[in-house]
Amino acid sequence: MEILLYISALLAAGGFLILCISLAVTLTAVKKTLNSLADTVAALQKQLDGITRETTDLLHKTNGLAEDVQNKSAKLNSVVDAVKGIGTNVQQLNNSIGKITSTISRSAENNEEKIAQVVQWSNVAMELRNKWKKDRTADGSQKAEKYPEPQRALPPVDRTEK
Repeated sequence: MEILLYISALLAAGGFLILCISLAVTLTAVKKTLNSLADTVAALQKQLDGITRETTDLLHKTNGLAEDVQNKSAKLNSVVDAVKGIGTNVQQLNNSIGKITSTISRSAENNEEKIAQVVQWSNVAMELRNKWKKDRTADGSQKAEKYPEPQRALPPVDRTEK
């Protein structure tokens, strides 16, 4: 029975040895995995640092652009106000021209009879003038030449200078 005890102690020692070896193998594999994981995390940390730096630079550029857009927008507002003022002035000019046109049109309508009389009297005057001219040329008292040639005085010629 003592042998049984030795065999069982030997079996227990063998089992413990197998357990220790398998635990050592497992711990070695876990160690390799953890080392690999640590390397990956370190690489990720470097990449995140680069991304953070680029994001910060991008944020600074975006802030600069936003400020530039704000400044240009303020300048553009003054241009828009000026154009708006020009539009208002043109509209007022159009209104004034419309008022003047309507006033002239009303005056022409009010004085339509007077204008017609002036035209009639001017036609009568033209006919009288034409008749008078015709009568004068028929009598022979007026030359057929409409406009006589004007008389011009010529400067004296010095013939001794040759």
